Amino acid sequence: MWLIVLEAVGALAVLVFVVWWTMFAGRRQGELPAEDQDVDRGGNRKLKG
Repeated sequence: MWLIVLEAVGALAVLVFVVWWTMFAGRRQGELPAEDQDVDRGGNRKLKG
């Protein structure tokens, strides 16, 4: 029984670590300012004109 509990706690710890890692991993200074982003969410360059 203790082995099942230990495995569940380990799985929960891995899940919390992965969620924490994805939340705080990224640019050190945050996102780029909006005026510097010339790529929309689809990955296509916006037409300027």
